[in-house]
Amino acid sequence: MPTPAFASALRPEPAMVPTPDRAHNLSELFARQQARAEVLRQEPLEARAARLRRLSAWVADNRAAIQQALYSDFKKPTPETDVTEIWSTQTEIKHTLRHLRQWAQPRKVGTPLSLVGTRGWVQYEPKGVCLIIAPWNYPFYLALDPLVSALAAGNCCIIKPSEMTPTVAALLSRMCQELFDPAEVTVVEGDKQVATELLALPFNHIFFTGSPQVGKVVMRAAAEHLSSVTLELGGKSPVVVDDTADLRDAAEKIVWGKGINAGQTCVAPDYLLVHEAIRDQLVAEIREVVQRFYNPEGAGVAASGSFARIVNDHHYARVADLLTEARQQGATVALGGQTDAVARFIEPTVLLNVPAESRLMQEEIFGPLLPIRTFQTLEQAVAEVNSRPHPLALYVFSQRKENQRYLLQSIPAGGACLNETILHLGHPELPFGGLGNSGLGRAHGLAGFQAFSNEKSVLQQRVGRTGLKPIYPPYTPKVKKLINWLVKWL
Repeated sequence: MPTPAFASALRPEPAMVPTPDRAHNLSELFARQQARAEVLRQEPLEARAARLRRLSAWVADNRAAIQQALYSDFKKPTPETDVTEIWSTQTEIKHTLRHLRQWAQPRKVGTPLSLVGTRGWVQYEPKGVCLIIAPWNYPFYLALDPLVSALAAGNCCIIKPSEMTPTVAALLSRMCQELFDPAEVTVVEGDKQVATELLALPFNHIFFTGSPQVGKVVMRAAAEHLSSVTLELGGKSPVVVDDTADLRDAAEKIVWGKGINAGQTCVAPDYLLVHEAIRDQLVAEIREVVQRFYNPEGAGVAASGSFARIVNDHHYARVADLLTEARQQGATVALGGQTDAVARFIEPTVLLNVPAESRLMQEEIFGPLLPIRTFQTLEQAVAEVNSRPHPLALYVFSQRKENQRYLLQSIPAGGACLNETILHLGHPELPFGGLGNSGLGRAHGLAGFQAFSNEKSVLQQRVGRTGLKPIYPPYTPKVKKLINWLVKWL
């Protein structure tokens, strides 16, 4: 639990009031980074690696401060912070350092017969000045993960953390002040007005993590400057459980994936589609797992130190309203249902008989509510999932290979796990991202490095020679005959 002294030391200044002076300061900061970006473009690769090593060392040295900042903002359990904020960040840094030289090497490509005598390659270069807009649900990791990729690619960055997690935002600001020249990396704190003013600047790349609604705003702003974007959004990620699944194993992994961060995770299981023959047995297994994970002493989940809280009153009210409306529409609570507005606590809750038209089944939940619907055939499950926008993640629990293949092929999604939840997000070799409403572009590892890089195509020709000179103008009958042969055979 954080000490009062720590909380006081990290208490952020009030959000900046929009003024012409601030807009001028942001433009000046942006101009400084533009100038610095030209210097970084010429730096050796070792300079990028040195920044990443300093960042890794800072994270290791400030582990306790990171833990307490997350606890201060929404009582995130320390072990969860270690795994989902600190370890995940360090994994990304270490993976990047191991592979950076390989990624940055020019990539040779083959030569077609029509261009014999040339050689070609793809050369990676920094995009320039990048904006990272981080969310509140994983405010440390989802600020640093794209920063690692941006630094590896040789860019300058401005980070805009969420105002909903002010303690972490202040910690990120201190981190950047201690590690970086502001002309290279800096944090700009503030509310959505600050984000709007930042989006008016002509960034070379924008990396946004948040809701689809705000993602559309970011994309419109980026279009004004033809800035490239990576949009990590969300959606309703389904879990399909067929009648061959190991139900105890499935229950443990579903409860873990849903319970992390109190369900405030973009790839959290959002709803379950369960074969009707095994629904009640799965619910019984989930009930046992919830008690084992969050109520081992029988004092109630509210007394658990292993379960986070909803980030603020607004989001608490939103999730609580989803629960109330679903019950009014006929859904029944099979497990949980306890809420506490003062503590912003919502118990892990399983709901049955949830109407398809309810808000609980139409909106991304982003909380510890888990609606369950049943199916008789896999075709029915596929039809239900595909009636909604493409999800960020698909989770399949089945021991039948044929069913796994069918569901993977039939349900478009940003990513998927077979007999697991969430872990694909932490795999540094797997590109992470969404599809359509759930996102645009990819992150992590090589994919993240490429997202923040311009892939410059280079062709080198021998001086004074080219295989195409015989078809230069004027277009005589002989030249036309050669062109006809070229079109037909090459």
